[in-house]
Amino acid sequence: MDLDALRYGNFSALGEAVGDWEEMVVNLKSLQDDAERDLKAKADRANWHGANATVSREFVDKTAGEFADAHTQANSIAKILGDTRSELIDYRQQLNDAIDRGLKKNLTVMDTGSGGFTVTMNIHPDRAAKGTEVPDHSPQDVTDFRDAVLRILSGATESDTTAAKALNLIVDQATYGFSGADYSDRDEAAKAIKEADDLANLMKNKGDDMTPEEFDRLNNSMAKYKNDPLFQEEFAKTLGPKGTLDFWADLSDPSDGGDLQRARRDQLGDFQKNLGMTLAGATQSDSADMQSWKDRMVDLGGQTVQTRGSNVYGFQLMSNIMRTGDYDDDFMNKYGNALVSTEKRMKLPDHYWQGAGGPPMPKMNFIGEDFGRDPMTGFMTGLSNSPDAATEFFNETHPQDNAEWVLKERHTFDDTPLDNGDGNQSRDATGKALLAATSGMNPNDPNATYVEHTPENRQALDRSLKYLSETGDDFPREMRDDMAKVLVNYGDETHNTMSSQADHPDDPRQLDRHQLLEVTKQISRDQDSYGLLNDGLNREIVHDINTDHPSDPKETLQRAGATVGFLEEARYQALDTDKEDPSWKAKWAYHGIGGAVNFIPVVGDAAQRGVDALTYQWQQDEQGRIDDQNQQQNGKTFTGREGQLESLAKIWASANPGQTENNSYTLTNEINAAAFDGNARARGLAGDQ
Repeated sequence: MDLDALRYGNFSALGEAVGDWEEMVVNLKSLQDDAERDLKAKADRANWHGANATVSREFVDKTAGEFADAHTQANSIAKILGDTRSELIDYRQQLNDAIDRGLKKNLTVMDTGSGGFTVTMNIHPDRAAKGTEVPDHSPQDVTDFRDAVLRILSGATESDTTAAKALNLIVDQATYGFSGADYSDRDEAAKAIKEADDLANLMKNKGDDMTPEEFDRLNNSMAKYKNDPLFQEEFAKTLGPKGTLDFWADLSDPSDGGDLQRARRDQLGDFQKNLGMTLAGATQSDSADMQSWKDRMVDLGGQTVQTRGSNVYGFQLMSNIMRTGDYDDDFMNKYGNALVSTEKRMKLPDHYWQGAGGPPMPKMNFIGEDFGRDPMTGFMTGLSNSPDAATEFFNETHPQDNAEWVLKERHTFDDTPLDNGDGNQSRDATGKALLAATSGMNPNDPNATYVEHTPENRQALDRSLKYLSETGDDFPREMRDDMAKVLVNYGDETHNTMSSQADHPDDPRQLDRHQLLEVTKQISRDQDSYGLLNDGLNREIVHDINTDHPSDPKETLQRAGATVGFLEEARYQALDTDKEDPSWKAKWAYHGIGGAVNFIPVVGDAAQRGVDALTYQWQQDEQGRIDDQNQQQNGKTFTGREGQLESLAKIWASANPGQTENNSYTLTNEINAAAFDGNARARGLAGDQ
C-alpha cells in the first residue's frame, strides 16, 4: 500500500459500503426467515404427490437455501469490510503518530510510489529560518523511524490484500447464486487462506519426507478446516491436481524412504478422510480456477505417476481420495465417464489396476481393508455420497452405457489379498451407488429420509433391473442387500408388479415382471437380504390394504396374496439354485429391518395398523419351516406362510369392516388361493410351466 494512500485516504466511501452491506444483511435475514418459516415450512407440510411433489418441493427448498446463502454471504462481506476498514483506520492513526514522533526529531517520510517511501529531514539546518532551532537525530533514529513506517505499511497492505483475496474468493465461488462461506472478520478469513497455502506447500515441497510433527499439524489443520470454503479452494488450487496425485503416490509408496507410513500409520485413514472432505468442498466452487482444476484432474486420470517403487494411475490415486465428501456432480460424472471409457479401452482393466507385468502396486487406501488398487471402489463410494450425480451416472449412455459396464460387463478382482472370503469391495460400493441413484438418498447418511422419486430415479431402476437380471446366477452377491433396499424403496411399484395378473406397459407403476422375478430370486439367495425384502414388502402390503380404495375392496386382499406367492416362488428358485450349499436354510437369523428403515417410504405411517403383528407372525412362519425339506408346494396351501396369510386376512377385515359377507375362514381361504395363483404366475414367468 502506498504511504499517501494510507495517510490521506478517505475511508468514508468504505464506511458507506459497510453500512449498505449491514443493511442488506438485515433485509436478507428477514427474507431468509420468511422463506424458511413460511415458504419452506408450508412446502414440507404439503401433501404433494408425483412430479409436482418432486419439482415444486425441490424448487422451494433450493429457493429457501439460496436466501440462507445470500444472507450468509452478505454477512461475511459486511464483517470483512467492516473489520478491514477499522484496521486501516487504526493503521492510519499509527502512521500519523509515527510521523509526529519523527517530526520531533526533524524526520519525515515521502511517498515514492509503488509502495515505496523515503525518510528525509523535515527541515535542513542550512535552510532553517533564522532563530529556528532544528532538533537533532541520530542514524539509529532514522532506522527506527523507517522500520516503524515499514511495519505499519506492511500491516495495512496485509489487511487490504487479504481482505481483497477473501472477498474475491467468496464471490467467485458461486457463478450463479451465493456462497455459503461464513466468516466473522477479516482475520478469520485471512487465517484460513494462509493455512491453506502453508499446508499445500508443505505437501508439495516435502511429500512424505515431512516430519511426523509436521504431519500432525497437517492432519489437525485439515480436520479443523475441512468444511471451510475459502480454505478448501485455496488449498486445492495451491496443491494443484498434479500435486495432489504426486503427494498421494509418494505417501502410498513405502519403498522411497519416507517415514510417515511407519510413524503415523494409524492416522493415515483419518487424514485420507480429511483430505477427501477438503477437496470435495473445493470442487463445489464455480470459480474459473476450480473449473480448470476439475478438468485437469479428469485428464490426469488415465496417466501414470511414477514413484520410486511403482507406477500407478491417476484414477487409482484420486478415487481413493474421493471416498469421503460430497463432490461436485458435474465433476463426478465427467470423472466417471472418463474412468469407464478408460476401462473399456483396457479390455481387461483388472490386469492394469494390478500392475500386471510390472512392479507390484502399493496399498493406496487407508480406509477399510481393500488396498485401493481398484479405482472403481473409491469412485463408487464417492458417487454414493452424491445421489444426483449417481442417478446421472447410471443413466448415461454416451460415450458408453455406464450401467451396463459396472453392473454386467466389468471384470473385478480381489483387492484384499490378505483377507479371503470378504467379498468384492468394488461391487459392494457399486451397490451403494446404485441405491443412491435409484432412491435419491445417500445410503451412507444414517439420518437420510425418504424422498419422492424423479423420472430419472425410476429410469435408473429400470436400467439396473435389466442389466442385473441378465447376469442370472452370476448376480453379484455383494449387491443383494442393496437391491433389496431398492425394491422396498419402490414398495408400491414392487407390490403392484408382483401382484399383477399380466403385463401392463401403460401402467406407470409396473416394472418388468420377468426382470423383477430374477432379481428377487437373486436377492433371496442371501438370508438377510431376503428378510429385508420380505419385511419391507409386508409393510407396503399393509399400507396398501389400509389406504388404497379400488372399486372392489377385495383387490387389496388378492394383491396381498399374489405378492406373497410371487415372493415364495422367488424363494423356492433361490433355494433350489443353492441346494448343494443352502447357506442360510439351516438357521433363521434375520434381525429386523435395521439400517434399511430409512429407505422404506411407509415406516411410521398411520396406515401401518397391524404391521407389528404381521411381522411377528411372518418371522414365526420362517422360523418354523426352516428345517423343512426344500420342496415345491404344488397345488397346496402355503403351509410355510399360513400364519402370515391369516394375519393379512385379519388386517384386511379390520380395514374393511363393511365387508360382512366374509368371515375369517373364507378370507384366509381367499388370500391363500391368491397366493397360489401368484406363485403359479411367477413360476410361469420363469418358464417352469
